[in-house]
Amino acid sequence: MSNVEQSQHTFRYYQGLANLDQQGKIIAEYCWIDGSGITIRSKSRTIDKKVETLDDVPEWNYDGSSCYQASTQNSEVILKPVRIYRDPFRGGDNIIVMCDSWVWEDPEFTSLVPANTNFRHHAKEIFDRFEGEKPWYGIEQEYSLLKTKNKFVTQPLGWPSSGFPAEQGPYYCSSGANICFGRAIIDAHYKACLFAGVQISGTNAEVMPG
Repeated sequence: MSNVEQSQHTFRYYQGLANLDQQGKIIAEYCWIDGSGITIRSKSRTIDKKVETLDDVPEWNYDGSSCYQASTQNSEVILKPVRIYRDPFRGGDNIIVMCDSWVWEDPEFTSLVPANTNFRHHAKEIFDRFEGEKPWYGIEQEYSLLKTKNKFVTQPLGWPSSGFPAEQGPYYCSSGANICFGRAIIDAHYKACLFAGVQISGTNAEVMPG
């Protein structure tokens, strides 16, 4: 089975699961950044009814000693939900929950402090201090799509089987299957963001194929 056929088979499988009746319950996928400052971790929790607001989502916890955020002697890290999104993968009323991580300041568990990669907490303090201001900022996320040539080799999507593609020029903001590669994946990601409620401004192909 080719990579494309495998992807289509997997999609059909999960599409079928998405239509199963969840008996009025929803799945909340709690997400946070681990101690690397880069890697996303997540785990799922069943909630007994549809979530209307953030107040309907309980705090949770996880083992910080396995996420580079706590010692084994005091490993509990508290998850505090800060934003909810519709889940474009599971569909229905299921949600994705973005969380801040907090650790216990002392072994008596009397107070919590931001975990080592909870930079949002410190940024929010600054933003809240100047609520009357209207800051201008933007976030641009660039990424490359890779394909598997064989079990030893991966390469950017759209590159020739050997050597390099033509020089930069025709690929930026391109359209057309001969120079814009992976458009279906980009569009699926775009629509998933809009479904979830993520404020995404737009997309464009960049200067390199893939």
